[in-house]
Amino acid sequence: MTSPHPHFKPVELKHASRLINHGPTVLVTTAHGRQRNIMAAAWSMPVEFTPPRIAIVIDKSTYTRELIAASGVFAVCIPGAMAADLTYAVGTSSGRGADKFDRLGIESVPAPLTGVPLPVAGCVAWLECRLIPEPHTEQAYDTCFAEVLGAAADQRVFSDGHWSFREDNSDLHTLHHLGAGNFARASTMVKAQPLP
Repeated sequence: MTSPHPHFKPVELKHASRLINHGPTVLVTTAHGRQRNIMAAAWSMPVEFTPPRIAIVIDKSTYTRELIAASGVFAVCIPGAMAADLTYAVGTSSGRGADKFDRLGIESVPAPLTGVPLPVAGCVAWLECRLIPEPHTEQAYDTCFAEVLGAAADQRVFSDGHWSFREDNSDLHTLHHLGAGNFARASTMVKAQPLP
């Protein structure tokens, strides 16, 4: 599996849910034909372990949702703190009529399994996903369900199936949306101890 960054390593699918189970803001990328888009999403979560499946809220009226419906595939990219400005920019503008990758100078590479664009800089993990068709849900709600086909993460912040948020890798900590362009950064980890 190729990766957009030399520090990225494949993540075993049994650990893929851990990439988003702590509620980070994510970037959703997709493509259909020559059209592509990237947007920010605040609501995503794992819903099954085997095979790994996720739920993500993508408004039915968005260009991203239109491209996902046409292609059946997308990526969930997890930005690090160093990508806060980019995350805000792609979350507050539409790609309909103007390619956000070109407009914002976002370099990307094709994902190895689906071919959707993966940002080269700023993201610390990604999941390649295949849409699970749910006609009733898709018509009634903004929630999409997908199977995770492959995943990779920056081993400086995620390895052996676990996040490691430390002071020396703070630019790689995940972002958590607070509204109005404000984000919290995942920070100091607390190790639980057994109760007596």
